Amino acid sequence: MKKYNVGILGATGAVGREMMNILEERNFPINELRLLASPRSVGKKITFKGEEITVKLAEASAFDGLDIVLGAASNAVAKELAPHIVKAGAVFVDNSSAFRMIDDVPLVIPEINAEDVKKNKGIISNPNCSTIITLVAVNAINQLSKIKGMVASTYQATSGAGAEGPVELRAQESALVNGGDIVSNVFQYQIAENVIPHIGGFTDNGFTAEEMKMQNEGRKILHLPELNVTCTCVRVPVVRSHSISVTVLTEDSLTVEQVREAVANAKGCKLYDDGEKKEYPMPLVTSGQDIVYVGRIRKDLVFDNAITLWCCGDQVRKGAATNAIQIAEELIK
Repeated sequence: MKKYNVGILGATGAVGREMMNILEERNFPINELRLLASPRSVGKKITFKGEEITVKLAEASAFDGLDIVLGAASNAVAKELAPHIVKAGAVFVDNSSAFRMIDDVPLVIPEINAEDVKKNKGIISNPNCSTIITLVAVNAINQLSKIKGMVASTYQATSGAGAEGPVELRAQESALVNGGDIVSNVFQYQIAENVIPHIGGFTDNGFTAEEMKMQNEGRKILHLPELNVTCTCVRVPVVRSHSISVTVLTEDSLTVEQVREAVANAKGCKLYDDGEKKEYPMPLVTSGQDIVYVGRIRKDLVFDNAITLWCCGDQVRKGAATNAIQIAEELIK
């Protein structure tokens, strides 16, 4: 089997480290793994498959000889270094939002539009974490009948804000128990014992940038340019795994039984929907793995031709690191 030289840009962050774990789990055919990060992380040693790898500086000359670069850095870093990655002859699979809405950059969820990988010109974008989890859950419905619109609410874990998110949650929980001061640096307000209906900057239409990703990215991934989505994104006091409530409006009327069967057979999904047994997707059930759990499937009571469901998935893994590596696997097929 051919082996590949792989780089991880932003290797010392939460997603970068998860990428390393998943590369090892999935036995990706690696010849060289090159770990790249900012100056403050240069020289750190990280173990991969029993061997220590020294972190190198992410700079213009760092990509020579690489076949694939997995991006787990900021938009600014991705934009700065992408031209050098492409010039070096590598394909950049980028987890930032820097290139997602550029027309000639594929935006890929392998369970849905793997064939778009072939259209790349050196850059492939990884979608937003909530978009990935939601679309994996509803793609089976789109196969039954074209989706016209969605109404979604996301319940996003604190780790979606980076490694410091859960740290702040735990510190606030401890302060509440022990009578200490509540300090909020990562989130706009106290997140412990609270929910915050604000993720991303507000746009002119009253929605946040995070909320608009569900529509804009969904159109591109599902190849549905007229898809309309109303989304509300909420930060919740959970460490890991995002949950989404979504009502899906379709051209044709579908039965709950049709949808359940389609979800049960869909790639990347697990039907987890038994009210009598109290089985429904939750962060505690879905963290630490790559399957999107789907449940609470029911006929909507407001819209004709609509199904409402609840889904949940690990946003660090399937919502970020695993999806990127699945894209890399499609590249080398």
